[in-house]
Amino acid sequence: MSETMTSNAESDWKARGDLGVRDLTGRYFDVDRWQHRLDELRAAHHVPGASLAVVIDKQVHELASGVLHRGTGVAVTPDSVFLSGSIAKVYTATLIMRLADEGKLDLQAPVVDVLPEFATPDPEATKTITVRQLLSHTGGVTNDFNFDGGRGDDCLAQYVEAARRVALDCPPGTAISYGGLGYIVLGRVIERLTGLTWDQALKNLLFEPLGLERSMTLPEDALRFRVAMSHLGQSGADPDPAPSWDLMPRCAGPAGRVIVSAGDMARFAQLHLAGGLAPDGTRVLSPDAVAAMRHREVDVPDKWTVSADGWGLGWTLYDWDGITGYGHDGAAIGQYAYLRVVPHANVALALMTNGGAARLLYADLFRDLLAELAGVTMPAPFAPAPVPPAIDLTPLLGTYKREGVVITVSRDDDGSPHMRYEFVDDMKDMSPPLEMDLEPVTETVFAASGAGPSFSEDYMPVVFSTLTNGTQVCYVGMRATPKTA
Repeated sequence: MSETMTSNAESDWKARGDLGVRDLTGRYFDVDRWQHRLDELRAAHHVPGASLAVVIDKQVHELASGVLHRGTGVAVTPDSVFLSGSIAKVYTATLIMRLADEGKLDLQAPVVDVLPEFATPDPEATKTITVRQLLSHTGGVTNDFNFDGGRGDDCLAQYVEAARRVALDCPPGTAISYGGLGYIVLGRVIERLTGLTWDQALKNLLFEPLGLERSMTLPEDALRFRVAMSHLGQSGADPDPAPSWDLMPRCAGPAGRVIVSAGDMARFAQLHLAGGLAPDGTRVLSPDAVAAMRHREVDVPDKWTVSADGWGLGWTLYDWDGITGYGHDGAAIGQYAYLRVVPHANVALALMTNGGAARLLYADLFRDLLAELAGVTMPAPFAPAPVPPAIDLTPLLGTYKREGVVITVSRDDDGSPHMRYEFVDDMKDMSPPLEMDLEPVTETVFAASGAGPSFSEDYMPVVFSTLTNGTQVCYVGMRATPKTA
């Protein structure tokens, strides 16, 4: 039986035999029903353990299900902590916005004005890439650059120095291309302006003012808590504990490592729902900064990989048939995290998982929760068109290359489209090449099958687009890979 931790008010309700809790506006959250639904979906999708936090106005409901580690059988509790992967980017973006609030940073300024050591192989592009562009993934920098800057406090400085040789995915300002490198650079900007490590700045300027006691960035700090183990395995079966809990070096933190409970992540979301105020009334962000973060900076050609319609300054932006929201997804060695915020309803959902078909759990659970609590209808799962459209494949054929990745689009013997996705250079040991059949959705959008167990849905979106400078690109995983041949 899963353990459930609730607020004092909720405990009082349960002691009287009630099945749920009313929030401060009188809306009712049926704790037992949603606990049963979480348990049911977690088991059905072979997710070893999950933790869910639901914010309705100012009240946080926390539920847990399953085990932290299939080898030990230790139960997930709501105070358990998980790897949140790329949701760390929103924390870094929030820190950047706080520094802008304080007048220490101009978002429109070129990064080199703050960080002279920042560079790319294109000197002219280097001069123009702004802080705002890095926040919105429009600076052209790449994602798949693996570099270990060591465990020292200079790890981000080491990374920024090494990244000087890494080619851009595309010219700055021409398109969105999801880029972790840019967020590590932003982490170094934070260090330069605060005189603190990114880890300490996050603790001093966000975790402590918000009372987030189960939020951290370093593995040694996580050992004080119940920590979720990563799990990997084939689709449709219970996964096994992974060989490593997390392989990311310390320098990847600003882009990919905040270790956190679902409840703490929900409380972080409350900062944004509350217009920048901490629970005790302390102003952490200005209302203008909060609004700017969820203002649409750029539309997204790939609207399926992370369910994105656009991107703000850190936040992924959603449009559910006219109801707008924001959030982010994260992944780290089999652990998957999902954060969704619906401001009109004062609702936020945070889901942490440690393996299995977590995306299917997220889709089923959030579809139900968002419909009931916020009136949101989530889009149908991504899939090929029922009637395949006629397409001219010839303009799409060829080789696409960016740092660490080569994509080859070709025809099979029967003339149907095929894609080979290969990791190269510093990424060559990440995975064997992936061979995928492409099924058309539109003339430029395809559903890829055969991606293997690293993807938790039947089909992966592959999107072809043309940048404002005329360059053809292939989007896989929100990364723009330019056509080279």
